Amino acid sequence: MTTFLYTHPSFLRHDTGPGHPENAQRLYAILAALNAPEFAGLIRKEAPRADFDRLRLVHPQPYIDRIWRSIPRHGYAYLDADTVVSPDSGEAALHAVGAACAAVDDVMAQPGANAFCAVRPPGHHAEPTCAMGFCLFNNVAIAAQYARVRYAIERIAIVDFDVHHGNGTQAAFASEAKVLYASTHQYPWYPGSGAADETGLGTIINVPLPAGSGSEEFRQAVEMRILPPVDHFRPELLFISAGFDAHRLDPLASLELSEDDYAWITRELCRLAQRHAAGRLVSVLEGGYHLEALALSVAVHVRELLQGE
Repeated sequence: MTTFLYTHPSFLRHDTGPGHPENAQRLYAILAALNAPEFAGLIRKEAPRADFDRLRLVHPQPYIDRIWRSIPRHGYAYLDADTVVSPDSGEAALHAVGAACAAVDDVMAQPGANAFCAVRPPGHHAEPTCAMGFCLFNNVAIAAQYARVRYAIERIAIVDFDVHHGNGTQAAFASEAKVLYASTHQYPWYPGSGAADETGLGTIINVPLPAGSGSEEFRQAVEMRILPPVDHFRPELLFISAGFDAHRLDPLASLELSEDDYAWITRELCRLAQRHAAGRLVSVLEGGYHLEALALSVAVHVRELLQGE
């Protein structure tokens, strides 16, 4: 299996301020883990810079202008209580989008390939006209729309296992029958969306889990309520919003997953990608805020991507 790894130095310069959980140390921890000898086979690429046309696939121009005007020349600016930008944040956000879209190009050019995008800022909370939850632009949603426009893909599935519901991705595709969005997440919890009855046109699948849920509850939910409809949908390209903050050590939520659970769901999704999409899968980093747990979880995730089935 060919696995691409996308990242960029600008992600380390996206400064969210002292004490913020979504900080550059997350990426340092991930990249250190992926420098182990077992990951020598990764094809490492520098994320390109997306242009504004790419952002407009999901976000209207007035919103893009508003975000760009908010980037300070010095210090910090707060888009909301949680979402902080600093002088290099805009460039990081463009490279994050660029990573996800370039990964689409790679997996479409090479059947059987997949990719992991180690990016900051994350994206799945960014709604078409609202930044929130540490997110400026919705990396996965933009890449999915890019794949539809550039490659005329008919059916795309996005599976989101971040502990927080991807309200932004759901908002982008709630009225779209050819993009399936499936999410497991703690509920009720931030951002407050993701109830089971939020189904859009029938291609929104929310599987809320109560605080304290662990491996058994998670795996049962995925096996019964996520994998079958994704399989039935027969996606030609599969995306993962790969948040690792459902880990039992993570400080921002109260689920009880372990690295083994992330290896398991990655393996299951790779099998679906092999069955329907010639293995084409693009995984994009979202959350995960306990550095050791994040590094271990990403390592098992990428290990499974390298194996590919």
